[in-house]
Amino acid sequence: MPVSAFCSGQMILASVSSTITALYSLATRTMSTAKTYPIVTLAAGREKALKRRHPWIFSKAVHAVKGTPNAGDTVDVVSFDQKWLCRAAYSPKSQIRLRVWTEQQGEAIDQAFFEKRIQRAQGLRSLWFAGQDTTGYRLVAAESDDLPGIIIDRFADVLVCQLLSAGAEANRKHLLAALKALYPSCSIYDRSDVEVRKKEGLELKSGWLHQPLASTEVTIREHGMQILVDVAEGHKTGFYLDQRANRLRLRQLAAGKTVLNCFSYTGTFGVAALLGGATAVINVDASESALALSERQLALNGLKPEQASHVKQDVFKLLRQYKEEGKQFDLLILDPPKFADNKGQLMGACRGYKDINRVAMQLVKPGGLLLTFSCSGLMEDTLFQKVVADAALDAGRDCLFVERMQQDADHPVASFYPEGHYLKGLICYLP
Repeated sequence: MPVSAFCSGQMILASVSSTITALYSLATRTMSTAKTYPIVTLAAGREKALKRRHPWIFSKAVHAVKGTPNAGDTVDVVSFDQKWLCRAAYSPKSQIRLRVWTEQQGEAIDQAFFEKRIQRAQGLRSLWFAGQDTTGYRLVAAESDDLPGIIIDRFADVLVCQLLSAGAEANRKHLLAALKALYPSCSIYDRSDVEVRKKEGLELKSGWLHQPLASTEVTIREHGMQILVDVAEGHKTGFYLDQRANRLRLRQLAAGKTVLNCFSYTGTFGVAALLGGATAVINVDASESALALSERQLALNGLKPEQASHVKQDVFKLLRQYKEEGKQFDLLILDPPKFADNKGQLMGACRGYKDINRVAMQLVKPGGLLLTFSCSGLMEDTLFQKVVADAALDAGRDCLFVERMQQDADHPVASFYPEGHYLKGLICYLP
């Protein structure tokens, strides 16, 4: 063999050996620096819901925890036979022990993760509200947008966040950084002041997080209607965005009608009715501050104060009073607060819905309409319809269900998370 060939072979072997050594060194460094997570093992057979992509794992499904995860920490979840299932947020004080972040084993829960999920959520909203003259919408709807425990509403150039779970709270910095990167011109307000956080062992929080404004009042547009929203003091994150499509439908039905708007809050159903040609509106609510804001909504939309009256009263009592006085209306709206927070309250909620719908129907003129809603997630559509049907029987009124209503598209219901469907409504024609 020529010396040159032998030397060439030695060089090749040396090069291959050097490459192998470098690759081994890189692999070793990667293995040594790769983040490892505590491991939660499920009890035998308890991964069935995960295989259907449901994002919750309850405490009774947990067999063992390897490591010492704190509230909100990211953990790897494995089956009883140690097969990797998902990466989730751990919440030791909640019955919902784990909330799934991702089913991709190599995916880190960091700023890039939140940016990607928020951008995906924005895609639906951009598609749905294109050309609708609407500047207020739910940007992230928690589990339905694959971001469990996180709600983000956009009111013009103000983003309002609600972090409802330990995992959401633990990733606050990543989420805030993602929002700043994606929406650099927006101010950000925190409304993590809801009681459900206590079930996760979390304190209640609220206040500006980024680019604070002098006022917490924001004006948004909804199908051209102007709406004042107070992101600090308003219900939920400041306003009921979920009723947007139903307000528009009311606007199409209200021409020439007298309207009683019960549980009116800041009066936007009433404004919608007047913009649709209603002759008069009575807004009824127990909150003086909500009614004060309702009066301001009229002027904001070029309506006259005398077109709507505002009554501070308990709706149940006022409906009975109007019944005794023989008052009737062409169109009546019932949009009460949630009547049931758990299954134990469901039967009581049914009685409450039946009672209030019964009296309301007696106040609707023949040939009039009742728009009635339930935002109790435990109240299924068929049960709600049955309750309203029973109310019609007790009221001695014929009732035709002519249309169903639900939350608008920025509150989507994921196929794997049916709990996301909570708002249901009926348009009832009373001949």
